[in-house]
Amino acid sequence: MPTAHSPSSPGSPNSPAPQGASAGAGPVGGNDAIDALDGRLIRLLAEEPRIGVLECSRRLQVARGTVQARLDRLQAKGVIGGFGPEVDPAALGYPVTAFATLEISQGQGADVRAHLASVPEVLELHTITGAGDMMVRIVARSNADLQRVIDRVVGFDGIVRSSTAIALENPVPYRILPLVDQAAAE
Repeated sequence: MPTAHSPSSPGSPNSPAPQGASAGAGPVGGNDAIDALDGRLIRLLAEEPRIGVLECSRRLQVARGTVQARLDRLQAKGVIGGFGPEVDPAALGYPVTAFATLEISQGQGADVRAHLASVPEVLELHTITGAGDMMVRIVARSNADLQRVIDRVVGFDGIVRSSTAIALENPVPYRILPLVDQAAAE
């Protein structure tokens, strides 16, 4: 496993970004885009997340230090946010996915966020523009169980109105590699 995966590594989010130009430094930083090598490294890690730094360097045909420096910079700049496993809620017994748009009382944002964070079936929370104030992605064990989850989500004084849509299928699941490829090519 890459050493950059370790929380104590120099590339962890709590560590300062490496300074200066060095071998394998790449353009990551500020508003700079990633380069082709960064893109190839991200793609390799996405396709084979358990691969080690040494094997990455062998496959990319660059020095091990270059791979480690790139990983450190990509992590420090937030391009790579983690190396955890992808978990499928349906495989855990939660095959129903829904999106709820919530309208909240003015000044209740922090309390509503805390409430929603306490509901395990809330997978994501986004503040939004438009008809609502927040959008949450929720999962449930069944349609009947979805009612229980919605009741728990909206059973908070700071939430004044909700609208829920059940996802029927997910023909384009969350993906990032096409965007990585585009950013690396620019």
